[in-house]
Amino acid sequence: MTATTSDIEKAVGVLRAGGLVGLPTETVYGLGANAEDPAAVSRIFQAKGRPPTHPLIVHLASAEHLDDWVEEVPATARLLAERFWPGPLTLVLRRGRRVPLEATGGLETVAVRVPDHPVALALLSAFGGGVTAPSANLFGSVSPTTAAHVRAELGDAVDFVLDGGPCEVGVESTIVDATGETPTILRPGGVTREDLEAVLGHPLAVPSASGVRVPGQHPSHYAPRARVVLVEPQQIVAEAELAQERGHQVGVFLPASLAGASTKAHAVVALPDSMDTYAYGLYGFLRDLDEQGCDLIIASLPVEEGLGLAIANRLRRAAGPRHSA
Repeated sequence: MTATTSDIEKAVGVLRAGGLVGLPTETVYGLGANAEDPAAVSRIFQAKGRPPTHPLIVHLASAEHLDDWVEEVPATARLLAERFWPGPLTLVLRRGRRVPLEATGGLETVAVRVPDHPVALALLSAFGGGVTAPSANLFGSVSPTTAAHVRAELGDAVDFVLDGGPCEVGVESTIVDATGETPTILRPGGVTREDLEAVLGHPLAVPSASGVRVPGQHPSHYAPRARVVLVEPQQIVAEAELAQERGHQVGVFLPASLAGASTKAHAVVALPDSMDTYAYGLYGFLRDLDEQGCDLIIASLPVEEGLGLAIANRLRRAAGPRHSA
């Protein structure tokens, strides 16, 4: 925790005055506003260039406050909150009266979570209310995992940035629709499907498309400036060299299974074996290849187990509608 008590107090003052605060969570940095101030919430959409129909996540200091922000808490939602909060799990529930429609994209549901980061929890406790906070970046681009990323991307659009060091998880929270009898994973993230199923005692669906609007589900979310192309692992080197020969500045995500393989690509990221480490570094890898001047990134999808499911989800969305070469 690098932010000081005076930093927390300043951030609280900014929120109460209707301003925007960059705040760290265990997943990514968020762009926070007072969740009960419609004008402040609207500033988030303006700063990010985010369509106002895209709902935001309301962050709370504790699971004890959940009943204050939603209409009802089904038993399954209560169980998940007790097990995974604080942590990278977001629950979609029926909106309570405290939540303005500006924060939900006009929906009668609201996404809520309790972050697992000492700076975020200190801020939320001192503020004494809910804070809406999508990722602190321009809409659709790579999510920030350091305070420097927030300042570089949003500049003066954010009134104050709390520095909590690098985010420990590196991909956004898992979003679970808990409004019905059977929960559904709407966005894979920092809590794995396997962990959720172990607690609930039954399998969970992860639909490729859902009629429920939730954060981070735009078709080209999490995209670097470079175009991302997904191919099979055994095709990575050949596709990268072909694209380089055609005049592209190619960046390559080289899987651990191909460690030591040589390529004439402009830049290479040697991926770790561990999915935890991969998730932690994913957005940093994408930003680094952008900074090295790559205009094309060749990657493959990991095995979709554990955090590999969340990584695959982010890579597919970074690639947009065109998933392959």
